[in-house]
Formats: sequence, C-alpha cells, structure tokens
Amino acid sequence: MENNLPCRALREVLDCGGPPPLSRPGFEMKTRRRAATVRDAGALAWRFSFVMVLLLTGCVTPPHPQIQRESNSFPAEARITQRGVLTVLGRQFPLNGYLALSAAGGRRLIVTENFGGVLADVLVKPDGTVHVMRSSRAFKSNWIRRYLAADLECLFGTATKPDCPGQRLSPTHFRMERRWYQLDLQIVEIKPGPQAPDLFDTTKAEKP
Repeated sequence: MENNLPCRALREVLDCGGPPPLSRPGFEMKTRRRAATVRDAGALAWRFSFVMVLLLTGCVTPPHPQIQRESNSFPAEARITQRGVLTVLGRQFPLNGYLALSAAGGRRLIVTENFGGVLADVLVKPDGTVHVMRSSRAFKSNWIRRYLAADLECLFGTATKPDCPGQRLSPTHFRMERRWYQLDLQIVEIKPGPQAPDLFDTTKAEKP
C-alpha cells in the first residue's frame, strides 16, 4: 500500500489536468490587474503611434480655407487700382497696386508704397510664365516670383489655382493667408478697356 501512495498522488494530479488551479483571490486579482495594465499600455501605444502618423503626414492640422473665385469675375481687358495691407511678423505695410489685364498680353502688376516708390513689378504671361520686371530691397526677385505672382494668379488669373489659402470677403475684398504673411486687399477702381501693348513687353524688364 505504501508503494502505491506516490502513484496515487500522481494519478490525482493527472486526473485534475495539472497542478491545483490558481484560484486564490489575491493571485486572481493581481493577474487581472496585470492583464488590464498590459491591455491599457497596448491601447496607449497604439494611440500614440496613430497620433504620430497624423502629425508626420500633416493630417492633424485642419486645412486652410481656399479662396473661391467666380469665373469671369473681372474684365479680360482692364486697369484695376488696389489698396492693400501686408502683415509680416506682426508688422503692417500699406501698399498700392496697379494691375493691367490683357487677354493677349497677360497680367502686369506694379506695387508701390504710399509715396509712389516702386516696390515690385511683375508680369505673368497667358501661358503662366513669370517675368520679374523690377524688384527692390523690400521685395526681392525670388519673393516676387514665388509669392506675389502666385497671389496675382489666385485672385486675377484665368485658371483656378490649387493653393490659394485665404478668404473672399466680397467681390472686391480678399484676404490671402499664407504661412509667412497675410495680405488684405481691396479693389478701389476697375476701368475696363484695352491696355497698352508696351505694358506686356518682356524686353522692358529691369536688367539684373
């Protein structure tokens, strides 16, 4: 009988499917807490990864509103006088703009300060090519080509531009809101009629 005791004990263990079940209240509570902690940590890691992906792809930042300009908003041939306020790094600069529109010649914009000094002069041909006719210390050639010409096409171009962040406050009032600056622009006067061909002559550009 004594020799059968180990075997009987072994059979009892095997019949139960293994060691006695771990059903002690303290151990079960710790196991549940550990599982919940692991589960919460996994969910937190997933959320963190998702947010990082959104940040890297730029999806968290809401898209800027785009200017919706109606087709044929302005005459194909006209001279337009503008007043604007350019805000850069919190500083405001009042500007005047004189725009000549021609179906054949393109769009010629001359920007001046209040005292009449020319700050920028740019010509955009009908095919979209940009010609800097004159630059200044305040408006460098690269800035005119990259931003001023782009804003000109957003507001007065013949084709819809994909990147025109801002608002159309009225048919004659616009606000451009790019990363580096804001431009509040109002149209003062529109004079329809043919424009002088010399205004669209690229050979009259300022020599570098």
